[in-house]
Amino acid sequence: MALLKPMLLASLLTALPVLAQETVPAGAAALPPAEWDPPALQPFVATYQAFYKGKEAGDATMRVVHDDGARWRVDMAVRGRRGFAGVLGLNLEQSTVFDNEGSVYVPLSQSTVKKALFLGRKVTGTYDWREGTAQWQGDLKKERQRPIPLQRGDQSALLLNLSLMRDARPGQPLRYRYVDVGRVRQYEYQAAAGTETVQVGDLSYDALRVYRTNGGNDETIMWIANGVPTPVRILQREDGEDAIDLRLTEYQGA
Repeated sequence: MALLKPMLLASLLTALPVLAQETVPAGAAALPPAEWDPPALQPFVATYQAFYKGKEAGDATMRVVHDDGARWRVDMAVRGRRGFAGVLGLNLEQSTVFDNEGSVYVPLSQSTVKKALFLGRKVTGTYDWREGTAQWQGDLKKERQRPIPLQRGDQSALLLNLSLMRDARPGQPLRYRYVDVGRVRQYEYQAAAGTETVQVGDLSYDALRVYRTNGGNDETIMWIANGVPTPVRILQREDGEDAIDLRLTEYQGA
């Protein structure tokens, strides 16, 4: 059952701590922040090829939907189709409803559903900004079902990815407070000084690398490209070796 945890973290994308040193790879171009044009929030459907330790394990779909006015929703689904994940019939879905307030994305509700051959799990959460608390219920330990005091700027796991795409600027640090599935964590990120060429399948992108910097022996790295509303690649490394690797295969406006 060891693969369940990495695939779950792949759906969360940003849930692992990262320890990485800033370097500018050969061929990378230093880029003034004023010349970086961050991708705008827009509806899209993106498909990723999922690898685990270098071997194809399945696929993932990220979707952003504009409901009405300031209301949006971001969904992520991970499907195990090969190897151990395929045998287990692993299927993972997450969703966050949020308001776009321009400088901040405000989470309103969150859900996680995990399905596999011999187990299932469902968790739902509500961010109640009037009461100033967030709370989850479902298949969780009791201590993680307690109300959590909210602070402006708090992010769910999925929403954090959209915020990173909006906020990242070459060479700039970023800080967020993560509140999801009954847990609170502080995340600090760093954007590379310049863009670099990222090869994904038959396509190459001029992309900005963004990575977390505060703690742990694992790394989670995201590459963002101008004009692409979703990350072109998301890589989780464990003890210096590639673990989960999501590579964009196609995207289109929703």
